[in-house]
Amino acid sequence: MSHARITTALFALCLILSPRAAQVYAGGVTGLAADAELVETLMEVPRLKGAAAYEMKDNTLEMELSQYAGYSGLIVANGGLAPSEDSFFFKKHGFKLKITISESESWSPLNSGRIGASATTADVLAVYGKQFQVVVPAQIGFSRGADGVLVASGIKRINDLKGKVLAVPQFTEADFFIRYLIQEAGMEANMLPDLKATPDRTKVNFVYTGDAEGAAAIFIRDLKAGRNRLAGAVSWAPFTTDAVQASEGKAHLLVTNRNLLVVADLLVVNRGFATANPKVVAGLVEGLLEGNRMVRDNPEAHLDTIARAFKWERAAAKSELAKVHLSNLPENLSFFSGAIDAAGSYNGIYQSAVYAYGSTLIPNPVDGDRFLDLTHLKALEAAGTFKNQQIAIAPIRTAGAVVEGNPLLSKDIRFLFEPNSSNLNLNNPDNLKNLEVIRNLLQVSPGSTVLLRGHVDDAMIPQFRKQGGEQLVRTQALRAMELSRQRAIEIRNLLVNRYKVEPGRIDTVGRGWEEPLGTDSEQNRRVEVQWFTLE
Repeated sequence: MSHARITTALFALCLILSPRAAQVYAGGVTGLAADAELVETLMEVPRLKGAAAYEMKDNTLEMELSQYAGYSGLIVANGGLAPSEDSFFFKKHGFKLKITISESESWSPLNSGRIGASATTADVLAVYGKQFQVVVPAQIGFSRGADGVLVASGIKRINDLKGKVLAVPQFTEADFFIRYLIQEAGMEANMLPDLKATPDRTKVNFVYTGDAEGAAAIFIRDLKAGRNRLAGAVSWAPFTTDAVQASEGKAHLLVTNRNLLVVADLLVVNRGFATANPKVVAGLVEGLLEGNRMVRDNPEAHLDTIARAFKWERAAAKSELAKVHLSNLPENLSFFSGAIDAAGSYNGIYQSAVYAYGSTLIPNPVDGDRFLDLTHLKALEAAGTFKNQQIAIAPIRTAGAVVEGNPLLSKDIRFLFEPNSSNLNLNNPDNLKNLEVIRNLLQVSPGSTVLLRGHVDDAMIPQFRKQGGEQLVRTQALRAMELSRQRAIEIRNLLVNRYKVEPGRIDTVGRGWEEPLGTDSEQNRRVEVQWFTLE
């Protein structure tokens, strides 16, 4: 069942919950849905069917996956979709795996025991919380370019979306992706019931569509009609590409997650089944990692298997594999421990989702660790399985790719310095927290850089002018410029020395009191962080 072809109210009830809608269709997408419409904005997370333990039949574990290249490792390890005694799972662990490709909502069937396993993104766990009775034994990989933010041509950074309206498929990884970005820009999301509602000028406003194709289609339709009700949409490939082409130069892709690794795919297993069948789960985890290894080591050898499973052309399979990173064992262990230095961590993404969705949608968040069972990963490490694997996550660079001239976003962070000094008070917990905020930006986006723009307040200018006229004002302005520069350098040095950030990824500049935010002296004593991503 294809999300792009369903136009009824079923969107709001069912499709909105999908783990990941189809990102490539068999014959490619030649245009966007002409009949796409907005759906009801849900002000609370939908309820799942009650939890029950899954039971295998005929020694076969049933798994549902969507049409996404990130699941290729599981398919290759299984030798296709059908249960087989020739699969890695049966030969090594004695059970068979049946994989079904479906774009239907799979959370309720997984929760209620109709299927045994599936895949989700880390943010979904935060959204559904305690009602989602699943175990996460492994990371599958990262999306690397599938999701993207489409905007009108005049919008150059995330901060420009303040007060504007975006079309978004609710409770999907696209929803989390844009919420994450506006949160990092120091803004908040506001959910509108429809386009007739008045947008909040202080927030980024959302209206909702049933799927990613609908979000792109409605935005382009509004843009070409000159209504200007929508500033953009959040969608995924191939609809992002289709939308840019259909806009006739009026829209562009502001950012994708090619080098912004906050969309992480996880293996999820029915909790009751996982508790009763740890050996099967251990086999599932090893099979996943073995399949990922096979695809990473020799993708060309497995393109036919992947293409058949997803009903793609061979070239499409190759193209879509380029948009994912299939995780190996050391990357798994580092992802869950938080030690990975070139991508988002499990707890970092989980907590970002809790904050991004806010207390309205997640009033009682649960600890992300309640989902994890890393026993099987640690057993593989102890046994020396995959012992030669290395962490290998690097920026994806294409011909002509450069760090953008415009930052993806800007964020004002106030550090507490000693008066008239560039010495940062490291006993202040807010200062340490703010250092980690900057470090995390660099961590989740391989190849990105930051520019630290130091500022001081301008409250003393009238007094300087009274005491010594414009000459004293100019003298003090130069001193303020140097102090602000030294403060930015202090932040840079702390990031390098305490967090081992590469010095070349941090630039500094002092702006003195030249760029006040207003009359609030406290707000003007700040370091503005501009985040430049490789796109």
